[in-house]
Amino acid sequence: MSERKVVVGVDGSDPSKCALRWAVRQAALLDATVHAVGAWEFPAFYSWEGGPMPPDDFEDAARKALDDAVDQVQGEDLPSVPIERELTHAHAAQALLDASEGAELLVVGSRGHGSFYGALLGSVSQRCAVHAKCPVVIVRH
Repeated sequence: MSERKVVVGVDGSDPSKCALRWAVRQAALLDATVHAVGAWEFPAFYSWEGGPMPPDDFEDAARKALDDAVDQVQGEDLPSVPIERELTHAHAAQALLDASEGAELLVVGSRGHGSFYGALLGSVSQRCAVHAKCPVVIVRH
């Protein structure tokens, strides 16, 4: 029998922290593990010749956002459930869709750091709701 998991998108934004809190509470009810997923990409405006940050910094910033959010939420008065962390170099929606294969639930915040990119690429939460193969909960901040 496979372990039950609740996948949640975490980008360090307040809406993603709300989604993580909701996922922790739900995972406790389901006797499941929370699988916190962060994703990073090079921005569309990034240039190898003097872009805003060196390439390693994008991954480091995403890792810090994921770790800080999980550490903060684990320190709050919430049920104690295991939280696994995964950082992926991919578009956030695709990373979440891939990670949610076989999951009990996919949880996302209603908005993250993607206002500009959301206009260009479409909403991560909308893409997850349309394409996920498991139930999706969109948590409003």
